[in-house]
Amino acid sequence: MADYRRNERGGRPRRTRRKVCAFCADKVEHIDYKDIPRLRKFVTERGKILPKRMSGNCASHQRELTIAIKRARHLAMLPFAGE
Repeated sequence: MADYRRNERGGRPRRTRRKVCAFCADKVEHIDYKDIPRLRKFVTERGKILPKRMSGNCASHQRELTIAIKRARHLAMLPFAGE
């Protein structure tokens, strides 16, 4: 199924490229809550978890990522809110 979007001025539709799951590309089986540099890529500067449509993760890895971020927050490895 093609994903077409019109540009701002209502011109010709442009095909958008589908994002690839970072965890599937690296062949990661388990997302570890202690891997803070990797988890930080999926958290905004305000401390919010990026949604699947912005991060490009597949559904199963997005669920696992959310659990890992919440565990890291609980153990004070990641902040609940931004600075």
